[in-house]
Amino acid sequence: MRSTPRRKTIPDGDSSDPLVELFGDFPDRLRGHHWQPVVDIFETSHSIVVRVEIPGVAGEDIHVNIDTDLLRVSGVRKPPAGGDIGRLLQMEIAVGPFERRVQISTPFDRNGVSARLEDGILSVNLPKKSSRAREVKVETE
Repeated sequence: MRSTPRRKTIPDGDSSDPLVELFGDFPDRLRGHHWQPVVDIFETSHSIVVRVEIPGVAGEDIHVNIDTDLLRVSGVRKPPAGGDIGRLLQMEIAVGPFERRVQISTPFDRNGVSARLEDGILSVNLPKKSSRAREVKVETE
């Protein structure tokens, strides 16, 4: 029985990716001139949390931007300092600029967004907007 090699689905729908054609199930972390860190997105009772795995990236090299419902995390991972590398045997850790965009479908308070980098994980906390009913006081003259 002959098996058919599996191919990883490319998120942007581009089935003509030469890396996939050459290597089949290839990690989809490199796109164009940027690499893409992996993310976890989850919801708590009070917020949406986006966790971005970026070990080796300094806090001053990370940028977090929000445009309407789009969260954009970008920055750069610098190559390790010096050392005399005679011959590279294997390189899997991406260096250089990165960017990851995440669309947030749950309404959140843009003024309350916070970000914290700890142990190579950037956690972006997006507090949910309150959807609870409340009474509005009527002002009179």
